[in-house]
Amino acid sequence: MILSVTLNPSVDISYTLDTFSLDAVNRVADVSKTAGGKGLNVARVLQQLDEEVAASGFLGGSLGAFIRTEISGLGIEDFFVNINGDTRNCIAVLHEGQQTEILEAGPVISEDEALKFINQFSEYVKKVDIVTISGSLPKGLEKDYYLRLVEIANRHNTPVLLDTKGELLKHTIAGENKPFLMKPNQDELADLLGEKIDDEAQIIDALSSQRFASVPWVVVTTGASGAIVKRNQETYRVTTPTVNAINPVGSGDAVIAGFASGFSRGLVDVEFIKYGLAMGVLNAMEAKTGSINPEKISWCMDRIRVEKI
Repeated sequence: MILSVTLNPSVDISYTLDTFSLDAVNRVADVSKTAGGKGLNVARVLQQLDEEVAASGFLGGSLGAFIRTEISGLGIEDFFVNINGDTRNCIAVLHEGQQTEILEAGPVISEDEALKFINQFSEYVKKVDIVTISGSLPKGLEKDYYLRLVEIANRHNTPVLLDTKGELLKHTIAGENKPFLMKPNQDELADLLGEKIDDEAQIIDALSSQRFASVPWVVVTTGASGAIVKRNQETYRVTTPTVNAINPVGSGDAVIAGFASGFSRGLVDVEFIKYGLAMGVLNAMEAKTGSINPEKISWCMDRIRVEKI
């Protein structure tokens, strides 16, 4: 089983309008509501790959109940922890080729709730083969919270795939316990290092630094062009096929799902890289976020080029 952690999930609401007027009434006919959050995108793709998957994090209130119902209907096991606060909404207004987002901060997690999750995670991690941790922290949690989860997972020899950014990423990988794989994009890598990164050579140079020496896999996605991947002391250039990208949102989450599934299936080296990154390409080809067409996996992997640098 694969456990996908989303500590600050949301109900994602999408309003589609022909035009959007400020300081006026806007009536919406096209509305969609889905269980949202980066880790839930990961879980959905894993479910589409026929992996046994559970989702965990914090849920509260009627919106938390909505998410529980949604994931249950998809066949994703519910390992979420109940909280007193209310799960947040994240609203996207699609209008005139633009997207305006309104993102709620979410609940404040109490010390008791934070400890309850740590205790339950310590039990869950014994039952699963791999853990993915995605996204931001809700209010109330210390910035070492992900580091504590990685430490617990490593204690039980359960690999962690980490997808976060900024100070949270910097703090998490600064500890002695490292994730099995981390997946910053090019901008997130630059932010982590505190310097501008404009080209492939700078990415390769950055990955050779001591900061990443103890992280077995580092996948730096570079948008439609592909990725630079570090595996221990080896570095690879990955070129992905050019496709008609309908909705690239969530492609990074699909990549995490791909690598988690690839690990579960025992893939190694080049096949592992191709399989993981293929999911990001396939997600971009679908209208729905966190969605792939499994029938196109072989087609996509055949068109991905991996070159050792």
